[in-house]
Amino acid sequence: MILFDHHTQFVTITCLNWLPILQNDLHKQIIIEALQNRIQKEQVSIYAFVIMPNHMHLIWQLHDTIIREDFQRDLLKFTARSLLQFLRMNSDPLIESLKVKTSDRHFQVWERNSLRIDLYSEKIFLQKLNYIHCNPIQQKWKLADLPENYRFSSAAFYETGVDEFSILTHYKG
Repeated sequence: MILFDHHTQFVTITCLNWLPILQNDLHKQIIIEALQNRIQKEQVSIYAFVIMPNHMHLIWQLHDTIIREDFQRDLLKFTARSLLQFLRMNSDPLIESLKVKTSDRHFQVWERNSLRIDLYSEKIFLQKLNYIHCNPIQQKWKLADLPENYRFSSAAFYETGVDEFSILTHYKG
């Protein structure tokens, strides 16, 4: 891993009320493009990811000048707006489930307080990496027969070295 002031983190971001907002591959693509943008701006290194129908897991490391809270807030705000715009454009009935009655918004895509865990050891890093890659093949999901066969995951990258989305950095550098 590259040495930055920030620790590498395991992050879980959940859709509001665990709704399947990310079930559509075009919605997943919005997430991918937002991550590509942040990588282009040299704000983050992504070591692993999986985008599931109602949540996503990432292992990332923010670069030195980046403020953790601002980065995550801005990423979630951008993706929420993009997803809502896409849902509206396609008259997706799912948008009705995202209505909220709060003083600062009419719709909400993400649950508040995403899970973040600093990864201090390679053992814990590898445990989270395995968890991410096995998520789509769990009995509950059955989204693929093998981790590397699930497209919206870094598992194939670690098997083949091919990064379809150009967002990954191998954790060994």
